[in-house]
Amino acid sequence: MTGFALHLLRHGAPERPGLLLGRTDSAPTMEGIAACVAQARTVGAERLIASDLRRCRLAGEAIGAALGRPLAVDPRWREIDFGAWDGRAAEEMDREAMARFWDDPDANPPPGGERWSALVARVSRAVAALEPAPTLIVTHGGAIRAALHILCGFEQRPIWSFHLPYGVLVSLRLWPGDAPVAQITALRP
Repeated sequence: MTGFALHLLRHGAPERPGLLLGRTDSAPTMEGIAACVAQARTVGAERLIASDLRRCRLAGEAIGAALGRPLAVDPRWREIDFGAWDGRAAEEMDREAMARFWDDPDANPPPGGERWSALVARVSRAVAALEPAPTLIVTHGGAIRAALHILCGFEQRPIWSFHLPYGVLVSLRLWPGDAPVAQITALRP
């Protein structure tokens, strides 16, 4: 198989930036949506998928309208669930607990939150379900990191050092199969 283009687009800026927005369904700004549409125009995707959370879904709907593509909504592309921390500023959290989480999010999930391994399993199922066609997915920073872990073999600790600003586009060439692999072809802020 020759592989196909997979583009992972982090949603645009939310109306309430600076918060741990996992499952919190915060809306994006109009500027954030416009930035996502501008990025999407550069990739020529045939399929369009978005997380079901508004900051992704609304950008996906705008992209679909601009490009004449139907949008598939898939909750497997959601952000990691920050549990009791969700919707709150990181500065409000216990610094030591936050440091333990960022150091090892699987061993130290937020109270009532999702483990890294659960996020990876969820995104892995979403990747396995992809049709082999050029695809754009509007998703979240954590889901992008999980996809890069799955497809490119990045270990958990270094993947958290990737800076993925709002509206960043990570383009990959994906070779599907029982053990899918990918190569990063572009990273556009």
